[in-house]
Amino acid sequence: MTEDLIAAATAVRLNAYTPYSRFKVGAALRSTSGHVHVGCNVENVAYPEGTCAEAGAIAAMVAGGDDRIAEIVVIADSPTPVPPCGGCRQKIAEFASPDVLVTLCTTDGERLQLTVADLLPGAFGADHMDRA
Repeated sequence: MTEDLIAAATAVRLNAYTPYSRFKVGAALRSTSGHVHVGCNVENVAYPEGTCAEAGAIAAMVAGGDDRIAEIVVIADSPTPVPPCGGCRQKIAEFASPDVLVTLCTTDGERLQLTVADLLPGAFGADHMDRA
């Protein structure tokens, strides 16, 4: 079922707002309810204020009433599959089980598949706060 997510991420990537870096990224995820949610990166002249594609897809998922990721795809025009930034790795881990498949793609068709646990080993999670 990854192919439909790759197509969705590829399509939304074209909508990215990247006037500064010109580095367009698209993300698509399937929630555990089966819905597909997409996001693209949106830059801002004040660089820290931009939004990553993965964060946009997660926000769309939550806004759509879903709260668990079953699978996620990220695509960029890069020489090798581009991994999510550290912040997005933590965001993905917030909404996905460690065994959830993450597919990283280039626009040339190269793919790298790994799990959330591979992407963020030793992730900080809600269970760390059980005594709080």
